[in-house]
Amino acid sequence: MRYAKRGRLRFTSHRDISRAVERAVRRAGIPVAYSAGFTPHPKISYAGAAPTGVASEAEYLEIGVTRPCEPEKIRADLDRSLPQGLDVLDVVEAREGGLADRLEASVWELRLPGADADDAAVAVEKFLAADTVQVERLTKKGLRSFDARSAVLSLTVQEGTGGAAGRVPERSCVILRMVVRHDTPAVRPDDVLKALRLVAGFAPPVPPEVTRLAQGPLDERTGEPADPFDLDRDGVRGADRGVSRGGDPDATGHVVGDL
Repeated sequence: MRYAKRGRLRFTSHRDISRAVERAVRRAGIPVAYSAGFTPHPKISYAGAAPTGVASEAEYLEIGVTRPCEPEKIRADLDRSLPQGLDVLDVVEAREGGLADRLEASVWELRLPGADADDAAVAVEKFLAADTVQVERLTKKGLRSFDARSAVLSLTVQEGTGGAAGRVPERSCVILRMVVRHDTPAVRPDDVLKALRLVAGFAPPVPPEVTRLAQGPLDERTGEPADPFDLDRDGVRGADRGVSRGGDPDATGHVVGDL
């Protein structure tokens, strides 16, 4: 499934989101499968979850079910059962390959209210010209240093407007759009902002408004993430044409969808 995390829900932790999804699955009557053992858990797995405080239009999860289900009915029922701001956008039946393996890159948008566009452009130019930019991040294993440059495939600057609707007037802001490959360790938008500060002293006056616009398999031709559900949709079309794809798709007992 593909789902969106919008508005105030961007401040919700991943643990709280997973609890909300489990409750919604029960309310929607989805025949979810459970693990074996003394403490069975619903077979719901998440792939490439965005950090707390970040909005997203491209979050993904998989649900194991006990019988074949209609993807559109799953989408509608689950969407109605989730709180506003967690919106189910797309559901497909899993047919081949792992979903997590397809999420190779993300598109991020950073809105920087009050930032200077010329300063941002200079910082981006210096960042892209650098071979490496080492940044530090505090992790569970302590302070870690890594290269924030190599994972960034593209980074552009444009001007727009920013501000919370209904609270403050819209004002000019700098918008950074970047395509970041999913490396280990993962390079996050805040790591790129740290790198811009290191190479050019660029520091936004207020915290950025960050949104993940897309994630999926990296298309080398366009340099952008493609739809990770293309393989599943192609499988449906192949089955409709009578093309064998190595077994009955219903035998998997899985539905994959975006929230």
